[in-house]
Amino acid sequence: MADFMYDKPFQIEKDSTKYRLLSSDYVKIVESDGRKILKVDPRGLQLLAKEAVSDLSFFLRTSHLEKLAAILDDPEATDNDRFVAYVMLRNTVISAKGELPWCQDTGTAIVIGKKGEDVWTGANDAEYLSKGIYETFRDKNLRYSQIVPLSIFEEKNTGTNLPAQIDIYSQEGNTYEFLIITKGGGSANKTLLYQQSKSLLNEESLTKFIKEKIKELGTSACPPYHLALVIGGTSAEATLKTVKEASAGYLDHLPVTGSAGGRAFRDIEWEKKIEKICHEYGVGAQFGGKYFVHDVRVIRLPRHAASCPVGLGVSCSADRNIKAKINEKGIFLEELERDPERFLPAKAPELEKPVEIDLDQPMKEVLAELTKYPVKTRLNLRGTLIVARDIAHARIKKMLDEEKPMPEYFKNHPVYYAGPAKTPQGMPSGSFGPTTAGRMDTYVELFQSLGGSLIMVAKGNRNRQVIESCEKYGGFYLGSIGGPAAILAAENIKSVEMVDFEDLGMEAIRKIRVENMAAFIITDDKGNDFFDEYNK
Repeated sequence: MADFMYDKPFQIEKDSTKYRLLSSDYVKIVESDGRKILKVDPRGLQLLAKEAVSDLSFFLRTSHLEKLAAILDDPEATDNDRFVAYVMLRNTVISAKGELPWCQDTGTAIVIGKKGEDVWTGANDAEYLSKGIYETFRDKNLRYSQIVPLSIFEEKNTGTNLPAQIDIYSQEGNTYEFLIITKGGGSANKTLLYQQSKSLLNEESLTKFIKEKIKELGTSACPPYHLALVIGGTSAEATLKTVKEASAGYLDHLPVTGSAGGRAFRDIEWEKKIEKICHEYGVGAQFGGKYFVHDVRVIRLPRHAASCPVGLGVSCSADRNIKAKINEKGIFLEELERDPERFLPAKAPELEKPVEIDLDQPMKEVLAELTKYPVKTRLNLRGTLIVARDIAHARIKKMLDEEKPMPEYFKNHPVYYAGPAKTPQGMPSGSFGPTTAGRMDTYVELFQSLGGSLIMVAKGNRNRQVIESCEKYGGFYLGSIGGPAAILAAENIKSVEMVDFEDLGMEAIRKIRVENMAAFIITDDKGNDFFDEYNK
């Protein structure tokens, strides 16, 4: 048997984060048994969580915006790459005004705390952190997305966006460190676990595996991504926890070599290889190009001899991750970018003009116009859309099962899969970006067979049944830019009207009128699909 050895599993070598002081109140040092104890008034935790979730909703990291701006200057970027990056930068400028959140899916609040053993709060920390999160969702124009089960099938929206996920770990010392994330459903759903074996651990097998999984990842989580790949782990949950932290930039300063004690490390060589694979994939920043990812993190972990878990995950274009800490000097929060306008170019990138589509024509005429153009065509939409998501689709399906007719509004107008955030005073709409299209795939063939859902607008890829249904019934799926929702509310959505199922809250069916709303033809009426070119 080898000699005893202990390596700290995650040896973060430095913290280059720039912090701002929230408050020097709520903390003091007290002596106990010769130890310096950091006594924290739990109301300080409440303040920290409130400010962190507010900042995350409206501001992004400077490093993230630098990567977006670099796309505009890259001669290898396609027009579509540049168009998406430019819209995202403009969205950031609008969001930074503090009224419209960057993305309408303001996420599940996740708090990872590392609490020193010499930190004392004398309270249930998770309760006070939750209070702070609650206050932000109460006071800001965010969206309540948390659903709680009342029975195995019956559910209801909490109306607060609680509960949050709060995980608190113990460490040595008298500081309290935090990583706080607001994770939208699109990127959360792309946190993936693969139970592999030793046979994966060679260059040929790993390269093949990565190429396959990149194709499966798709665009529904709103690229360009910060991609994390974790190989190994003492358990499945250890692997996925590492994926989450790596995608949030929390593990950037790990060592770059392994050790006999099994410490986690970054593999810089494989990060570069996978970034190249992603650039060559061709899907790019949602609609064709180079920028499927901004960057890649590859973390290697120890494993049981019989197991090789592999985790894959992303932080999406709404890169909402923030660090915080409490020490004897006060409560500190990572400084996010407050002047995003400095990243905008002096003039918009010169792009080919989009095709103008008037949605207020009869459905037959809109379809006749769309059929003239190939997939990947950029459109400029104006007119009326019906807004409906998962629960509304399920309710209409129930009506059809009861032999009630398909609602006429589903036949007369395109359907936009979306769910808005709260509406700021004096504005027609809150942040109102597209939702993941795939969640509605099971309804499409039935609805189209009855004359509904013939034009669908959302984000991400669809399954083969939807593509075949569009070919059979003459339908189209149009892709809207996933992520930047503030700009849609500020510039494109001119009116919002409740139509049906008002009791469903943000899931209710609405009618909206839009102008200059960008979209791309993803699936046409001839059986063509944008993603087929890249996923052969």
